[in-house]
Amino acid sequence: MVAELDRKDIQILRILQKNSKITTREIAKQINIPVTTVFTRIKKLEKKGIISGYRAILDAKKLGKGTTAFILASFTYRTPNKELLSQRELAKEIAKFPEVQEVHIITGDWDLLIKVRAENVEEIGKFVIDKLRLIKGIEKTLTCVVFDTEKESTEIPL
Repeated sequence: MVAELDRKDIQILRILQKNSKITTREIAKQINIPVTTVFTRIKKLEKKGIISGYRAILDAKKLGKGTTAFILASFTYRTPNKELLSQRELAKEIAKFPEVQEVHIITGDWDLLIKVRAENVEEIGKFVIDKLRLIKGIEKTLTCVVFDTEKESTEIPL
């Protein structure tokens, strides 16, 4: 996929990752190409799915969701009555909870890695006990509460 991108595409992507509100005119000025070319290139990158969307990055603490936890979960593939369960369907079900920001199917001793944001540790606990552990297929969980964050980014190095 990267081979399809030239130097100007990569410059545009770097700029947009830092500030998606920047105008095409400003991008054009920064990389010294016409505004219409920037516009066309951005549309092409969107159509190819390389740019999948634009979002505001919110400050969770200022919005009362300053506690982050990463939860490891193990999954059982069969219920006691031998019903077969899908790990992908379980991940989709977990992803529907509003406090869940990320759900990853992973390798190793655990099957899922879940990132959760809440008001405080008590709310994280309620999520784990009253929601997550009640989902059919969840066998056990390990919750790691974040004390401090040095880096959190959505940028992909280009």
